[in-house]
Amino acid sequence: QVQLVESGGGLVQAGGSLRLSCAASGTMATITSMNWYRQIPGKDRELVARILSLLSPPASTEYADSVKGRFTLSMNRARNIMYLQMDNLRLEDTAVYYCKADTIYYPYEHWGQGTQVTVSS
Repeated sequence: QVQLVESGGGLVQAGGSLRLSCAASGTMATITSMNWYRQIPGKDRELVARILSLLSPPASTEYADSVKGRFTLSMNRARNIMYLQMDNLRLEDTAVYYCKADTIYYPYEHWGQGTQVTVSS
């Protein structure tokens, strides 16, 4: 099993920055990829960024078009923490941000509890 805990959300003005963290624990050797999603009430969760091929390096990162050039995903493999550096935040970035780990064993997907990011004008 894998457990995920997000932190770092909060209230920030438009144009500002936040850094989210996702601390992972458990059977780390089964994780194939890790992801950041976000969700606005009444809408489906949206993939924001992900890192792939963790078991078959080199790993690669991908970003949603809406955040390219503003958000950066990174990982501290030694501490099992994934980060999402969010710069030049916009009002439309307001959402609950979730961390997800994909594993090679059931249940294949593991989610954190989410952290709220609110961008104000």
